[in-house]
Amino acid sequence: MTIEFNDLNLHPQLVQAVTERGYTEPTPIQEAVIPVMLTGQDVLGQAQTGTGKTAAFALPILHNLTPGLGHVQALVLAPTRELGIQVADTVEAYGRLRKVSVLAVYGGTAYGPQIGSLRRGVDVVVGTPGRLLDLLKSKKLDLSQVQTVVLDEADEMLSMGFIEDIEAILQATPSERQTALFSATLPRQIRQLADKYMNQPEAISIERSQRTVAAIEQRAYLVNEQDKLAALTRLFEVEPISSALIFARTRLGTAELANELTVRGFPAEPLNGDLSQQAREQVLNRFRQNQIKVLVATDVAARGLDIDDISHVFNFDLPQDAEIYVHRVGRTGRAGKTGIALTLVTPKEQWRMRKIEQYTKQKVAFATLPSIDDIKNRRETELMEKMSVWLNRGRCAREREMVTELAEQGHDLLEVAAVALKLARAEEKQRPIARISVVSASRPQRGKRDRFGNGRKRKKRSPGGSSQSTRSHEQGMVRLSLGAGKTDGLRVNDVVGTIAFHADIPGSAIGAIHIQDEHTLVDVPEQFAKQVLAKTGSYRVRKKKLKVELA
Repeated sequence: MTIEFNDLNLHPQLVQAVTERGYTEPTPIQEAVIPVMLTGQDVLGQAQTGTGKTAAFALPILHNLTPGLGHVQALVLAPTRELGIQVADTVEAYGRLRKVSVLAVYGGTAYGPQIGSLRRGVDVVVGTPGRLLDLLKSKKLDLSQVQTVVLDEADEMLSMGFIEDIEAILQATPSERQTALFSATLPRQIRQLADKYMNQPEAISIERSQRTVAAIEQRAYLVNEQDKLAALTRLFEVEPISSALIFARTRLGTAELANELTVRGFPAEPLNGDLSQQAREQVLNRFRQNQIKVLVATDVAARGLDIDDISHVFNFDLPQDAEIYVHRVGRTGRAGKTGIALTLVTPKEQWRMRKIEQYTKQKVAFATLPSIDDIKNRRETELMEKMSVWLNRGRCAREREMVTELAEQGHDLLEVAAVALKLARAEEKQRPIARISVVSASRPQRGKRDRFGNGRKRKKRSPGGSSQSTRSHEQGMVRLSLGAGKTDGLRVNDVVGTIAFHADIPGSAIGAIHIQDEHTLVDVPEQFAKQVLAKTGSYRVRKKKLKVELA
């Protein structure tokens, strides 16, 4: 028998609000959780993102509270600002007809407006642990009359190191409160938290009937760690990408990878926890408006993203957990559209890929990376297609006049056309096709290059104590020294940006970069060495002049 929201004994205004949003039947987790939470019992729920769990806890909270009492009656903890805002918006939308006041509190924004709202009185607070704890310590937030506490995405809060903050917040709430904990996974620490702070919770586990979307095409590529960037750029050359989300393991990894892609002709921006809320929103708005097509993100930063038209998801770094893989892949193929998920797997990670296949009950086919010839042919085909389009349009009046002038000067028209095509292909030089080493079936190659293809040979100790050789190990490269390093806050993208700009050389031509405490070693092609040295005194990073000389 089909259950509808009308059958769940919810307040009529809540049912109306749900119906106005186009929902009549609850999802499995809503059907299981709502009746339990309405009774005031604790809930330990295991459910994936996208199962409807926000409404599952929001509707009982809104049903049980009395609007306008002037104190906080319900508290929801979320791991990220983005998710916190999303949950607060959902709670507010469902509670609109009941005139429930909802406040989202999170870091990266001014305290003043949040404190002002708390003074005026709010019914529900949704926040991130750090900001909630700050408001508690300053006695701006009073949780002494809270009836219900929800820990949303508890495993993510745990992985972000919020466990102590969460415990401090829970201790500021009444011991007889109702507690609901929701988590995609239930590791030992989550269960310990539940045992300590929950009262005989009802355990509810909801699995998606299909753990990955059938419309998603999944492929994997076996590559050595040092060839990942080369493999990724080859895929970018041939895949029909309209928008892409690339997952990297660390915040530093997102920034470096976004920079490496950009200097190779594939503009990308990082999305990580180092961004302020304003900067994060600006990046997301540019992505939604298709002003940028590629985001490089960590799993935590991608939480709460609600974008339906991502054509490709790339696992640059394979996740540790199979469930995280499902979350990532589920970012594409949404809203009835098809999607493509591509994963780079190193030899030592093959066992983890098999675990993912066991979990998803789907085989992920290993494919062959595009060859250099494949990419050259693709580039030529695309150019010919563009030429055909413009030839059919016939909108080249001024260009035709220029060709006529060249013909009158005695140039052969076929030769003119060939030169024009050569000029049109000039930007391809900014996208060199890196070679990829043969993958060993047993052990990955070590000590050759780092994960972005930069030189990382065996270190040699110089008399001065430096762990890097002052001579480049790569044939055809010259090692230079820059007069700034880690103590100056120098980053890889700073080095590439200032040298490429002032010396007028391709950023992709720059080789290994080793940032030391007081100086930086950087390899440049031999043919560009004099050009780079000639501009010493011009190089700047954040107004600091950088001296460049032979290492």
